[in-house]
Order: sequence, then C-alpha cells, then structure tokens
Amino acid sequence: MLYYTLVFLAVAIVAGIFGFSGIAGASAGIAQILFFLFLAMLVISLITGAFRRGTK
Repeated sequence: MLYYTLVFLAVAIVAGIFGFSGIAGASAGIAQILFFLFLAMLVISLITGAFRRGTK
C-alpha cells in the first residue's frame, strides 16, 4: 500500500510540474488517503503484536 502511495505522489508531482492541476490535486488526495490508511494499519499491527507477545 505504501508503494501505491508513492506512485500517486509521483504522479501528482509530475502533473503539477506540467500544469495539470486537476490531476495533481486528485493524485495528491489519493496519496494522502493511502498514506493515512497505511499508517493506521501499521499502528494496529504494532498494538496487536505487542498484545500477542505479552500473553505468552
């Protein structure tokens, strides 16, 4: 998922350079959403991993 975030970020940067502001804004929005989803899943994974280690 982090890979797709970086891809959409690269598309947003390239589109911004060439002046396609609509595409750049949409790609940046998608990249931001994917980044926060990745971050939330990372935190959930760390919490569940800590609970599993603590119960053994």
